[in-house]
Amino acid sequence: MSVAISVRNVTKSYEEGSTGTLALAGVDMTVSHGEIVLLMGPSGSGKTTLLSIMGCILRPTSGEVILEEMNVTGLDEKQLPSVRLKHIGFVFQGFNLFPTLTAGENVELTLQLKGMRSKQAKEEARRLLGLVNLEEKYNSFPADISGGQKQRVAIARAVAGAPEVVLADEPTAALDLQSGKTVVEMMARLAHEQNRAVVIVTHDNRLIDYADRIVRIEDGRVA
Repeated sequence: MSVAISVRNVTKSYEEGSTGTLALAGVDMTVSHGEIVLLMGPSGSGKTTLLSIMGCILRPTSGEVILEEMNVTGLDEKQLPSVRLKHIGFVFQGFNLFPTLTAGENVELTLQLKGMRSKQAKEEARRLLGLVNLEEKYNSFPADISGGQKQRVAIARAVAGAPEVVLADEPTAALDLQSGKTVVEMMARLAHEQNRAVVIVTHDNRLIDYADRIVRIEDGRVA
């Protein structure tokens, strides 16, 4: 399997007045296409910070992030949005759907931002919602669907435009047993059937059986 994303000797510190907090301390990690990796560990150990650095949302204090053979560490702020849009799909714990857009329009918007024309974006959004068994909710607003359904819309949006890397932060945290199982099965299919690199931050032990690899983070280091 080819490498999709790697972090090399990444550190992240936050300044707080005259003192500072070291969130990550020399983390090395590589994720390949077709692989689903869980980031697990205690709360406050640096998992979400690492995921945000991998997703080019946060900059590391030192070290490198290599995304699809491109060193993105030194890119300026104007370049990063296009890198995220092209290469990375995000699934957030709080769904982050636009409340005034329907489920279909939430997915369409990402496709349009990637340059797809309106009619084609509508057809593709309908196809993607069909993949997560939600085509009938195309015209439903987020307020009118369940938590599990919102998360499935978020997954459809995350994979719109076929990003190579999908990053998910606690995607099953607020879901019941069945909804959580449905979501993680979808994430596993993304990796194994669509050759995406999938990284999931989670405390949910239900996900362990679906993972190709588990990386434990403790005190900002790979344990």
